[in-house]
Amino acid sequence: MKKYIVEFIGTFVLVLTIGLCVIKPDAGGFAPLAIGAALMVVIYAGGHISGAHYNPAVTLAVTLRGRCKISDVPGYLVAQIAAAVVASLTVLYFKGNPELPAPDALKVGPALLAEFIGTFVLAFVILNVATSKKTAGNSNYGLVIGFTVTAMAYALGGISKGAFNPAVALSLITMHLAKTGDLWIYLVGNLAGGALAAGTFCFLNPDDK
Repeated sequence: MKKYIVEFIGTFVLVLTIGLCVIKPDAGGFAPLAIGAALMVVIYAGGHISGAHYNPAVTLAVTLRGRCKISDVPGYLVAQIAAAVVASLTVLYFKGNPELPAPDALKVGPALLAEFIGTFVLAFVILNVATSKKTAGNSNYGLVIGFTVTAMAYALGGISKGAFNPAVALSLITMHLAKTGDLWIYLVGNLAGGALAAGTFCFLNPDDK
């Protein structure tokens, strides 16, 4: 239960930061920095308890890599998704439930590829800095992961809105920042990116079981 509570708290903080920084009045060009920083601090805060996934695609990658019990996966997913919804509703409350312009539909090909690449990079970095025997005991993993999200948000956010996380994708829809019909793009891109990251890590590190 402690793991799931931590996953809820971390995902809540991440989504809350995203919403408050993106919905106007927003943080402008500094939003990706704030989002990456928020992820960094909750990773340091909860990593020793739950592994600090805060992302169903990361949970998938860590599970396929062999560092998360399959029996724990449902609890992780429920905590992450519930936190994303609660955080989204909290953002809308803080912002006065604003009338936002209808979001544009994503261009399927570019958005799908952007979400796939961004999630692959994020999950691949996490597996290498936070689960590898060769990097065990390092103290910079949270900073590295936070900056990975910042970099991918700056690089790819203009193409797909930069979710790289199915729970975040759901929150974008709940906060009226993305279209419901585009949810599948995030789910396919994110989960495929996480799965490929796990396969790539295992291929490159066959002795790291």
